[in-house]
This record gives sequence, C-alpha cells and structure tokens, in this order.
Amino acid sequence: MTNKPDVSYEFPEAAWRQKLRTNILRWYRKHARDLPWRHQLHPYRSWISEIMLQQTQVATVIDYFNRFLERFPDVTTLANAPQQEVLRYWEGLGYYRRARQLHAAAQIIRDEHDGEFPTNFDAVLALPGVGRYTAGAILSISTNQRLPIVEANTNRLFARLLQHPDDVMGSDSQKRFWAFAERILPRKHISDFNQALMEVGALLCTPQKPHCTACPLKSICPTRDIGNWDEIPKPKKKTKYEQLHEIAIVLRDESSNAILIRQCAPGERWEGLWDFPRFEYQIQKPARPNQTEAKEISGQLKKLTRCKGSEFQWLTRIKHGVTKYRISLNCYQASVAGRRPKSSVSQKWVQPHELTEYPLSVTGRKIAKTIH
Repeated sequence: MTNKPDVSYEFPEAAWRQKLRTNILRWYRKHARDLPWRHQLHPYRSWISEIMLQQTQVATVIDYFNRFLERFPDVTTLANAPQQEVLRYWEGLGYYRRARQLHAAAQIIRDEHDGEFPTNFDAVLALPGVGRYTAGAILSISTNQRLPIVEANTNRLFARLLQHPDDVMGSDSQKRFWAFAERILPRKHISDFNQALMEVGALLCTPQKPHCTACPLKSICPTRDIGNWDEIPKPKKKTKYEQLHEIAIVLRDESSNAILIRQCAPGERWEGLWDFPRFEYQIQKPARPNQTEAKEISGQLKKLTRCKGSEFQWLTRIKHGVTKYRISLNCYQASVAGRRPKSSVSQKWVQPHELTEYPLSVTGRKIAKTIH
C-alpha cells in the first residue's frame, strides 16, 4: 500500500496543480522519446527497463533491453535460464546485483504467481530488488494504476517546483516529495503523466543550465522566476575517490594454450562473474616486473588460485572507476609454473575462444580482447 499524503504539507492550489497536469501531458504527447520499453506496455517489460535504468543512462540501456527481451521474452524464460547466462546478457551494465536479484525475482514469480507478473502493489514491492519507486513505476506505467513516483529526475523537478532548499535525499524532503507526487496525480492517463514527469526532469530540468524556455512548466515554476536553479536542489557534496592499484594476470598453460579464470566469490567485487586472477599490488612502472616483484606477484597468485606464475610479460594498463574507487590495473600474462591444478566449480582452464561464453566484468572483457 502507498502512504497517504501528509495533510500538514502546504502545496500550491488546485488550479496550479491542474495546470501542471495539463501542460506536462500535452508536452509529453508531442515530445516523448521513442523508447523500446514504451511499446507493448506490460509489467514484465516495464520491470526489466526500470531495473536496467537504475544508475544507468537511457542511451546505454536501449541495446541491452532489446537483446535481453529477445533472449528472455517472458518471466518464465528468465526464471528457467541459468544465472550465468543472465549475467552474460547483463555484462557491461554494471551493478550486477541487479541482475542476480532480477533472476531471483523471476523465479519467485514463476513459483508463486504461476509465471504471471503480479499487478498488486504489495506483491511487486516484495520482489527482490524492488523498492517503492520501482513498484509504483512498473504498475503505473504498464497498467495505469494511480500510483505516485519519486526518483532522481523528479527529485530535482519537484525541488524546483516547490522551491525546496534542503537536501533532496533527506528524510523530510522525501516525505514531502512523495506527498506532492500523490497530490498532483491526475485521475486518468497515469502512465503518460508519470513518464512525463521523468522526461521533463531528464531532458529539460537538468542539473546544470536547465532548458527553462522549452519547459512546459515554466509559467508555474518559482525557480525559473527567481533564477536560482544552481542552488535548488541543494548541491551534492563532491565524492572523495580512493586510489587503488591492482594487478590482473592472464595465466596460460603453454602445453594446452588454456587460460585460467576464476569466479568471483560472494562479497567480492563482481560477485558471480568470471575474471582473471587479480589482486591489489602497486608497480610504479608498467613493464616486466623485477625479480622481487615477480616473486611477490607469484606468491599472491598462488594464494588466490593455487598456481604459481613465471615469465611475466606486460599486456596493458586499464584505468577505471568502481563506486568510490579509481583503479589503475596493470595487466600481465604469465606461464603456469609446475603442474597446474584441475578445473573446479569456481576456477576453470578455458581456451581463449571460450571466454565469450562466460560473463566477465568490463575490464575482464577488455583483457580478454588482448589475448590471442
């Protein structure tokens, strides 16, 4: 069940709210982007798109959504697929916990809802990886249920429409925004209305230099009148990034040309994905490790994989970011020293061409492309 709006909040009068509904719906029907999840509206399609769009740009999601729906056209197909295959189709989107939760939720729907995506709010909210916004977005967009939404783009839009000076993610701010979102809902056309709110926030009411002249709400927006859009919403504190130095090893068995990969364990970065052995270690210059460095790297490699390496050769350096970290990854190839251990559930020797069958991290896939 959704929360009822708190009557203690003061919001603009009814005529203002009606103008908001009329103007934004008229604008959306003329300017809405042609996105694949807006065709053939169905809770399953809306669910997949909403999970993919979390912390990911729309332009990035489009191709992933189309490929994913082609392979997993319904809940049952997704539920019956191996998790490794689901992760492979998710590869490159990041935040892989979303894919694991998506797969787990599909199995719950298959087993507890006869394979039919539920249309009851509480049932959707109970699914792994689904919060209040996601449940409301799925059902309001795909079935026109009268449910409010509050997310990143509408946080910004609501803050400016209400001249809200505080941190938009604060508890009081979120309560106010949810109450406002419920108060402005029209009696019909909920799907278009909620998508219109997000669309205006994404395309026009941008964080920097909003396109106020093109905005359908410019005539009722106090922030546009005052011109303090750089202060509302309240600017976020800049993230402090931590620098990490890591090494990845492409370990090869020269007798068979097989390469070692390992599955990232629970609690590790990229849990469930496959990767080349990697660990923290700093080498100042990207070159062949000296004797001491090679010995230390081989010891780390053995600790992680039970394999020793020799004849370390430089491959490449990859710089990338993961959450609060900025990582410099030095990549080497090496030969396995001594007898190699057999493949296991979490560690396999594979031929280079077989790497396409395993879900890898973005950096893991980049390393794979350097292997011949």
